[in-house]
Amino acid sequence: MKLIFLGPPGAGKGTLAAKATEILNVPHISTGAIFRAAIAAKSPLGLKVKAIIDSGKLVDDGTTIELVKERLAQSDAAKGYILDGFPRTIPQAEALADFSTVEKVVNFDIPDSSVVERLSGRRVCRGCGANYHVSFQKPKKDGVCDACGGELYTRDDDKKEAIEKRLEVYRAQTAPLIDHYRAKGILVDVDARPQVDTVVANFRKALSVQ
Repeated sequence: MKLIFLGPPGAGKGTLAAKATEILNVPHISTGAIFRAAIAAKSPLGLKVKAIIDSGKLVDDGTTIELVKERLAQSDAAKGYILDGFPRTIPQAEALADFSTVEKVVNFDIPDSSVVERLSGRRVCRGCGANYHVSFQKPKKDGVCDACGGELYTRDDDKKEAIEKRLEVYRAQTAPLIDHYRAKGILVDVDARPQVDTVVANFRKALSVQ
């Protein structure tokens, strides 16, 4: 099955993609992973991406599209894939349609207020990197890591202002994509607010997967 996952930061797409790859036996392909693999392989496109990233710029559409095309041509994606982080724009979606036929687009829907609650409540250990949450996964002692005793802190991109900015960018880029795929009749909405097991069950139901 050839799928695209859409969803804002905090929707839990990474966790859900890991579950879905087991269910469907297809690779989870994110643009970040593609970039890292190309850079590690030192392919011509990889060297180009490294130069762009090192200069502090965003990887352009043309290069991103070529890398995705190259990745989808690999044998493990022959039976299907889950694309995460691509396409981000209508031109990228149109380019994808030229070399692969997507069967379903799964929109993991969650209100901005729930995203802000999820992400702003996250705390990370300075020592070992363990994750906690002020509401959902509290440490035994406030501000202290259970595992190593390190200090827990809020990452800059988990601060409310940063989250709101990320959501603003996501909504601006992705709303047209949601409408684009809905008009094609291949978009399904899955509520991303419940616990992971419930979201996975709803995902199975939406795609008629056992």
